[in-house]
This record gives sequence, C-alpha cells and structure tokens, in this order.
Amino acid sequence: MPGNPFTDPNWASDLADTVERVVGGVRDKTTTPILKATRYIVFGALAAILGIVVVVLLLIIATRGLQALLDLGLPHERSVYVSYLIVGGILGLAGLFVLRKRNSAQS
Repeated sequence: MPGNPFTDPNWASDLADTVERVVGGVRDKTTTPILKATRYIVFGALAAILGIVVVVLLLIIATRGLQALLDLGLPHERSVYVSYLIVGGILGLAGLFVLRKRNSAQS
C-alpha cells in the first residue's frame, strides 16, 4: 500500500522521478521520431541540391573541355557547335536509355 505523503520522507523525490520517467517516455515516443524525420528531409534536400549543382558544373566542364579539344582542329565557332552537338547527343542517348529501362521493370 502506498505510504502517506505526509509520513513518507521520500515521496517528493519518488513523485519527481515518476513524472520525469513519464515525460521522458512520451518525449521518446513523439519528439525523437519527428526530429529524425526532419533531419532526413533536410539532409536529403541538401544532398539533392548539391547533386544538381555538381551535375551542372560537370556538364559545363565537359562542354568547355570538349570545345578546347576541338579548337585544335576546327575554328572556334564550329568547335562550339560541334561540342554542343556531342554533349547533347550523349545526353539524348542517356535519356533514351533511361526511358527504355522505365517500362522493363513493369513487365
């Protein structure tokens, strides 16, 4: 039988421990999963943005490098158009490949 709070000298610390345990349990079941989900969303968005920036910069570097390479044998104006044609063709073929793979998993 629980003791009388007026005669039990430890009732205040026992009550504080119980309240702390209950509040900690509620926090672990509610706040912790929401905090983890928020971290995944923020870091995922950051990774996606950085990934897009890296892809764009790599495309720019590839185009400019190809232009510099083609400048050795072609006039500059023509090397620009040829480099755009080559990079666009590679990206077009990659798009066709991905488009073809889209329906193969649904068979």
